[in-house]
Amino acid sequence: MPLAEIITIGDEILIGQITDTNSPWIATELNKIGISVKQITSVSDQKEHILEALAEAEKRADIILITGGLGPTKDDVTKKTMATYFGSKMMVVHQPTLDIVSGFFTKRNLPLTELNALQAEVPDNCEVLLNENGTAPCMLFQKGRKVFISMPGVPFEMMSLMTSKVLPELSKRYQLPSIYHRTILTAGIGESFLADKVADIENALPSYIKLAYLPKLGMVRLRLSTAGNADEALIAEVEHFAGQIEERVPEYWVSNEDVAFEKAILDLMERNKLTLSLAESCTGGYLSHLFTQHAGSSTVFDGGAVTYSNKLKMSVLGVKAETLEQYGAVSEQTAREMAEGAQRNFQTDFAIAVTGIAGPGGGSEEKPVGTVWIAVAGKAETVAKQFIFSNKRLQNIERSAMAALFMLLTLLRKSHYN
Repeated sequence: MPLAEIITIGDEILIGQITDTNSPWIATELNKIGISVKQITSVSDQKEHILEALAEAEKRADIILITGGLGPTKDDVTKKTMATYFGSKMMVVHQPTLDIVSGFFTKRNLPLTELNALQAEVPDNCEVLLNENGTAPCMLFQKGRKVFISMPGVPFEMMSLMTSKVLPELSKRYQLPSIYHRTILTAGIGESFLADKVADIENALPSYIKLAYLPKLGMVRLRLSTAGNADEALIAEVEHFAGQIEERVPEYWVSNEDVAFEKAILDLMERNKLTLSLAESCTGGYLSHLFTQHAGSSTVFDGGAVTYSNKLKMSVLGVKAETLEQYGAVSEQTAREMAEGAQRNFQTDFAIAVTGIAGPGGGSEEKPVGTVWIAVAGKAETVAKQFIFSNKRLQNIERSAMAALFMLLTLLRKSHYN
């Protein structure tokens, strides 16, 4: 199995200005076709740092994928550094890239500057994988048995190149194993508790089937993977163990597809022709964002309201003034009335309400920071539950959203929707 290394270039990553989302995505896609990532390295926009990273990666890996540093400004030095590393004699104009660059500016009625035209120049000893979604070229260099591919750092450009050009090119150049992955998405249970519940199943796995725990806030993905070429018999064996795990933890099982938690719920509700609305207070629209980031979410998600103030809780959702006065905004009674008000006023089958103290201020001895009440209104009943999270605001918002999703899923299953 060939080994890969990913190098990300850019000071903005090292100073924390942006988060490197490219590397995890690249690693996932490589793993799917049987290429293992040995190391991920981030370096500055300094020529000597890049040269050192390339030399070290060449010792460790067969495939080196580089992202970033390919723009038109002076601090984008990747192309010239690659030319140095591979002993290029000159820079040449790659006409198809120049056509794309020219077209980019023509469509926007902008002049093509000399600086932008230089984007189409590449080292004379590289192969260009045409970037049809941007102006920075994707360059492939061969050095002995090693392959180096430099891609732009803009995520959508990189992803398009990986999918349409890079992965097919690597599949042609290397004899790759046929890997089979089976994902089980669980929620509402911690990694260690889940591992304890399936310990005997994990211990019974043969050496050529691996179980990985991939925890994320509020959920855990279990991934069964084959270590050899996946024929029908091996796939059936993986499915057998996956079935055992699903039967062991039915109350925590969400999906057997590698999808986001909220997408699994959208798919379930769409299959059953159900609609959903939201009433958010402390989550401030975060739940709405989770749902609406998925194409086709409008089939299920009708909308909702972010009702921070008591005034809006009353006028938009119909929460009673006496409820707020007697129990407060962060209470079971208010959460229930918010959910039922959303369900009634927005005319949906199900509704979620979240109200709480996200922090870091605003808490009291009776209701400390991190206190959250969540209610879910369904066709037959409304359920509500209190949670005590931490004093970290963003984490509280995310935990509240995950807890709300799990409560909705539980009520859907209780209502016999599968």
